[in-house]
Amino acid sequence: MKKKEFSSFDIAVTAKELQSTITDSRVNNIYQFGEKTFIFKLHKTDKPPIRLVVEAGRRLHSTGYAEESPLEPPAFCMLLRRYLRDSWLSSIEQVEFERIVIINFRTKTGSLKLVVELFGDGNIILTNEECVIIQALTFKRMKDRDILRKVVLTFPPSSGKNPFKVTMDDIEKILLEAKNTEVVRVLARFLGIGGVYAEEILLRSNIDKSKSSKEISSDEIKQIFLELKKILLPVSEGKFNPCIVKDKDGSYIDVVPFKLERYENYETEAYTTFNEAADEFFLQVTAFEKAADNIKVDKLKKEAERLKRVVTEQENSISEDEKKAEKYKKIGDTIYAHFNELQIFQDNILKANQAGKDWKTVITELVAAKKNGEIPAIYMESFDGKNLALNLCIDELRFALILRKSLFENANEQYERGKKAKEKAAGALTALQESKRKLKDTENQLQEAENLKNLKPAEIVETLSKRKEAMENKQWYEKFRWFISSDGFLVVAGKDTVSNEVLIKKYTTQEDVVFHAEITGAPFVVVKAEGKPVSEQALSEAGEFAAAYSRAWRENAGSADVYWVKVDQLSKSGPSGESVPHGAFFVMGKRNWLPKTPLRVGVGITFNGEVKFVGGSVDSVKAKTKIYVVILPGDYQGKEFLKQVMRSLVVKVSKEQREKIGKTSIEQIREFIPYTKGAINKKAL
Repeated sequence: MKKKEFSSFDIAVTAKELQSTITDSRVNNIYQFGEKTFIFKLHKTDKPPIRLVVEAGRRLHSTGYAEESPLEPPAFCMLLRRYLRDSWLSSIEQVEFERIVIINFRTKTGSLKLVVELFGDGNIILTNEECVIIQALTFKRMKDRDILRKVVLTFPPSSGKNPFKVTMDDIEKILLEAKNTEVVRVLARFLGIGGVYAEEILLRSNIDKSKSSKEISSDEIKQIFLELKKILLPVSEGKFNPCIVKDKDGSYIDVVPFKLERYENYETEAYTTFNEAADEFFLQVTAFEKAADNIKVDKLKKEAERLKRVVTEQENSISEDEKKAEKYKKIGDTIYAHFNELQIFQDNILKANQAGKDWKTVITELVAAKKNGEIPAIYMESFDGKNLALNLCIDELRFALILRKSLFENANEQYERGKKAKEKAAGALTALQESKRKLKDTENQLQEAENLKNLKPAEIVETLSKRKEAMENKQWYEKFRWFISSDGFLVVAGKDTVSNEVLIKKYTTQEDVVFHAEITGAPFVVVKAEGKPVSEQALSEAGEFAAAYSRAWRENAGSADVYWVKVDQLSKSGPSGESVPHGAFFVMGKRNWLPKTPLRVGVGITFNGEVKFVGGSVDSVKAKTKIYVVILPGDYQGKEFLKQVMRSLVVKVSKEQREKIGKTSIEQIREFIPYTKGAINKKAL
């Protein structure tokens, strides 16, 4: 039978390997794929980006494959980002020998725990340091515990005794109590190790797995205990020989952290780490699942139909509001065009009423005058006594003239109605664009799902393998903030104290230029000379970059003082020999100042075969594309601001290009906007 989820052994091994690779890494971002699968994009000093895949109820391991980021992160993913993005992953641990993992994070507001349940339907639960539940992928009430907000998380009853703590007497006792139950079932349940490893222990002990527990001798119990300790030894020592087990047709049937005798006659493929092996194994397994996923196609079809109805309704609503806006404006214009006639007409009516005639008499006389041709027939169609309004028809426009109000007030009221209708249409247009984007996204997913039904799993694996190659071919500077100046110089900036330190110590040469803003909480920015004199233009753009990503942006300043120095002017010791904090350097000698450097960044889109977002200094972005916006410090922030930026870019492109942009995620813009807050410079649009 093909492996479907991690065993307790798998979790113990993967946690041990991950402890050395992901500890003290920073969470750059979190992505959600489907209902239960999450990718944590991690950054560790001087290391390539790490991706940790967590699939509730199934698996947890690092991955070298990068799927396309979803366009719209679900609510739980957004919550994880809010709490964990930019935090530090401090440790990962297995709970006893259960299929439960706790990942610990250090955040600015305190420690948080992410509890990953890899049994049954699975769950992912975020708690505070005291294990009080903040949020969960699935909330539920159960017989033995509740997963609810503000409730202290309790773990489920143990699935068995921790095999690392079990004694030979424990095994003897449980076998005696089990009586006629097959020995393999007893070991699997009592030790919580699952059927595969229970069978392996019995195979190595030369005991028939179907043998009754009451028939097991003392010598056999001793042998079971010895083989259990042997199989646990690699986990304790961290010495693994991971491999994927293949069937006769080459398909994968299992992934194990060390060779098992049960697979002695099977072909195996060795890997350096269990995380690598698990990554390759589940890549193929999920590829098979995707190729056979008919349920997803049906769900996507229903969602596409629903969104089509929404789009049609929104389009009709916008059309109606636009017509109303035009009509109300015309009525206002008509009142002014016939102002003198209407004024005399209204005055005569009001005078008659003021002379003591009741409204009924006034209107009766008005109707008679209309019949006798004494007043224009087009003026009055009827009278609304309740609202004291004349229903008029002028220039084929029908509208009510309120007698209690002056003509100016009547006209202005029509203009105001037109303005509101226009504003409503504009607001609905934004919603329509969002619905169209979602529809396009759903249709793309539907197309992909239908294509996958016709694809062979090997073709799916090949597609993902190409993405893996692209990840492995990333340049060193791509783990920092960076851009290419308008005249071709590479400009690289640190993201935090750790990357500041690495950037200066490892990636600078004597000919490079280093920038810093004169404010606490600013990155080091390096212009790579690459054997050329650094131009004034590159210096200006790098200075702008250094100012924008400083704390001055967060404080909504308009400008910041920036200076640049040569690399040999930086030192890790102060003037009196005192040490300088990590990520900081002491500057010696003359500083070259760029006072009052304006705070601004550019974000644009290029279309060179594929949609690509570019960001950096305004001039560098303008040199690459005509489709760009200039962003200044401001109070708009988060996801809503990213949407504003995206909308401002989309209106500048053709319909065909909009369809391509519709397939991209607004998250790609986030890295270009300092602190994910600001305001769009309307004058630069």
